[in-house]
Amino acid sequence: MQISLTALAVLQAAEEHGEPAVNPWFIGGGALLILLLLLAGLVWFGGGRDHS
Repeated sequence: MQISLTALAVLQAAEEHGEPAVNPWFIGGGALLILLLLLAGLVWFGGGRDHS
């Protein structure tokens, strides 16, 4: 079984630092907010159009 260099780098970085600099919940919440805003924009843009 082969582990990629990226996975090894992530494991090494995780061992070196105790806590992440940014809370992962903030990253996930921000990504969710961006996706919901994009979804709302898509619904708003296509709301008045007829289906083809």
